[in-house]
Amino acid sequence: MIIKSITPFGIAAPLTAPIKMAKSQHTTARSMVVKIEDTDGYTGWGEASEAPMMNGETVPGMVAAVLHLIPLLEGLEVPFPQMFADLLRPMIVRNQGAKAALDIAIYDLIGKRERLPIYELMGGKKRNYIPAVWMLADNNKAEDVLKAKVKAQEGFNSFKIKVGLNNLTKDLERCYAVREATGKLSRISADANMALSLSDAIEFVKASNDFGLDFIEQPIESSDLDGMASITSSAGTTGVCADEGIHDLSDISAHYHAKAATGVGLKAIKLGGLTQLMEAAECADNFNLHINIAGKIAETAIASAAIIHIATAAPQVNWDISITCQYVKKDVALNPPVVIDGSLSVNDAPGLGLEIDEEAIAKMII
Repeated sequence: MIIKSITPFGIAAPLTAPIKMAKSQHTTARSMVVKIEDTDGYTGWGEASEAPMMNGETVPGMVAAVLHLIPLLEGLEVPFPQMFADLLRPMIVRNQGAKAALDIAIYDLIGKRERLPIYELMGGKKRNYIPAVWMLADNNKAEDVLKAKVKAQEGFNSFKIKVGLNNLTKDLERCYAVREATGKLSRISADANMALSLSDAIEFVKASNDFGLDFIEQPIESSDLDGMASITSSAGTTGVCADEGIHDLSDISAHYHAKAATGVGLKAIKLGGLTQLMEAAECADNFNLHINIAGKIAETAIASAAIIHIATAAPQVNWDISITCQYVKKDVALNPPVVIDGSLSVNDAPGLGLEIDEEAIAKMII
């Protein structure tokens, strides 16, 4: 396969409702979407969400990075997708989100050429269904409980509660109330996005044992491995997930050896693409760490479909999968992934398996 052209688009997709996080609030999903065409007329699509607090990248920055790379990539031969990350590495440092979008597009394009879904390019299907996480980000106990009940009736059995905006008591009450509303068998996690102090995080995990919180995600600053280790040692039955702290395989190893987490959150925009995401999943599994594979707040069908393919082929996803196109009001695909009875199944069509709506993309360009 020889790359003919690359076109990046900055877009803002409207959300169904505002998403409130510890350090930000979102009303649109800002992403860079990229289209790659080869000399035989095949097209691949990729996406990376804006995440300045996670990887330092914004939409304009990612578009600028891709524009810088275009002269270096056009005319390049890419026989198989796993080599693309190695081809990119000497061309630009960091810029993991921009690289991830390009990488997803290459996988999509080569999958279409080979008439294979991406999961087959990643080693084959390990599972048919993956439990999907529903995010509770209203920051209001009554609203979170109501939404959790509705989603539980739809079949969802995994819920992530955004915490860190309130005091500990209110956040713990929200988590407890969601547990009560959804039952003992549901998986309940709390995502603090680094908003807690070390002392508050330790208090939080100790108290959460009383109602069975499955895990807390990135409670403190990602660089504080000693603090994460203190939280993990204090957590009892509550798991501790490192998310913002995981950007490559060495981070996974460091958390494991420091006993600073019992699981990891993996994202393409942190790791630089699908090949690295699969390598990270295999590394974490070798360390017996739980895995959550996730999108950023929020992404369209392109990035969401990509991580479903990875979750289908990964050795395990014991902490489920968080796709975020389910919070987008208008998507860029005519057939976005849909959660059925609380689970996701992969599209077996070639590449990502998506029918891209270029008119919808044109209306979202920023």
